[in-house]
Amino acid sequence: MTDLHVVDATAEHVDDIVTVIHHAFSARRVLDPPSTALSENAITVAAAVAEHGGLLVLIDGTPAGAMLFEQTGDVLNLRRVSVDPRSQARGVASAMVGCAEQVAVRRGLSRVNLIARVELPDTVEFWRRRGYSVVDQQAQNLIYAKALPVELTVPTGEDMQAIGEQLAGQLRAGDLLVLSGDLGAGKTTFTQGLGTGLKVRGAVTSPTFVISRVHPSLAGGPALVHVDAYRLGGFAELDDLDLDASLEDAVTVVEWGHGIAEALAPERLDVVITRGDDDTDETRSLRITPVGSRWAASGVRVSVLEKN
Repeated sequence: MTDLHVVDATAEHVDDIVTVIHHAFSARRVLDPPSTALSENAITVAAAVAEHGGLLVLIDGTPAGAMLFEQTGDVLNLRRVSVDPRSQARGVASAMVGCAEQVAVRRGLSRVNLIARVELPDTVEFWRRRGYSVVDQQAQNLIYAKALPVELTVPTGEDMQAIGEQLAGQLRAGDLLVLSGDLGAGKTTFTQGLGTGLKVRGAVTSPTFVISRVHPSLAGGPALVHVDAYRLGGFAELDDLDLDASLEDAVTVVEWGHGIAEALAPERLDVVITRGDDDTDETRSLRITPVGSRWAASGVRVSVLEKN
């Protein structure tokens, strides 16, 4: 059985990282202009690890993959993503990328970026499958980005509304939010905050008995379309609501939408609100997962605001 471990890079791993980078990039076909990866040495790698960190993959104790980090603002840039040719097709790259994203989430960052060469179609396809989107191109360099989930512990309903209001400032016409969570978890409370932030008309309440409500903007912005999919039997019934007519012009929120509403748009925010075991505790866990290129270049930025 293969023993694959991904470890945080430290000073003791520098020589192994240099070796993996050199083996990986030496095996690639020559590009024009050539990669600068082979100029990496113990000094440059040690400096990068000390300042920003990185990862080393070990298979049965043997170095098999490596990458370096560079953190700028709230973005984690992945550099020198390398798999030793002897360890290809063994899940090394996927394991590293998954761990790198976890590192970025732990650091409270909103996005992961990297550069891939357009002349390497297998590499381009790998990043596409991992959910990365091209946000820019500079000559032969494709700039990829992926927005990361936001995970928050939300103490009160008031805080949940405030987060919705913060998020509203980052939304635009055509955005879709798919909300999931138990009864009473706070989906409608979250949507009320969106309505406040979008400055729409009418009180935002649970649309259970009317299935959907449209709240026009009072400020010249997009309307809020609030849908409850709890009693819908599937996407066909959701499609009967003819939401396509408003999707491009409004912000659409679908409560109980998991497994149904994702088909409305390839780009969306998946919002999951989880309540605790104690019914008297208002604290909720909130996870917002951006999906698609819409969010790749910006990410999602919300937080629980400190009270004076």
